[in-house]
Amino acid sequence: MDRRKFICAAGTLAVGLAGMGAASLAGAATPGEGAPGLAGKTLVAALRVRKSERAYADAPLDEAQLLELLWAAFGVNRSDGRRTAPSALNRQEIAIYAARKDGLFLYDAHNGALTRKLKADLRAKTGVQGYVGTAPVNLIYVADMDRVAGGTPEARLVTAGLDTGFISQNVYLYCAAAGLATVARTGIEIPALSKAMGLAANQRVILAQCVGHPKA
Repeated sequence: MDRRKFICAAGTLAVGLAGMGAASLAGAATPGEGAPGLAGKTLVAALRVRKSERAYADAPLDEAQLLELLWAAFGVNRSDGRRTAPSALNRQEIAIYAARKDGLFLYDAHNGALTRKLKADLRAKTGVQGYVGTAPVNLIYVADMDRVAGGTPEARLVTAGLDTGFISQNVYLYCAAAGLATVARTGIEIPALSKAMGLAANQRVILAQCVGHPKA
């Protein structure tokens, strides 16, 4: 397949995926058939506008759109439980938490739902930058280090970072397609955030990512 045919095929595929829509609030593990979808650009169009943004409008993210974004990030897209992003040996060791004004939530990919873990607003604790507390949503990627593939602690940390990177890029592309603002961040006081989230000893914060509407 030549380059032009590949780009056309990729764009067509992206339109089809975008039209499938989000995991439903009723608990479907994959996007509902015939759901309208909220992100409509082709893959190539999204890549042309993909960028990091650090200023956010003072407006919450619609719940349905957040669930669609999370499905795009690391949702279940096949009947065998595999996901929209790869993970080494299919360990699926990365959990996505969403810090919002109304609390901390854990994404349940198999039911397409958010589960509240805390009522506290932890957004400002998800990074050292001043703008993180103003973003409507801060995604926190947490690795279960007992499940990460690799023969040494260093290898497992590299693998967890790689698997998280795939998920983060899915978020970037979704935001580019949907007209949302996002930026991934490593500037995190990890011990303090882990304590605030109540994480276990085997859980490690890998990355955080702001998401919201761009500030005009």
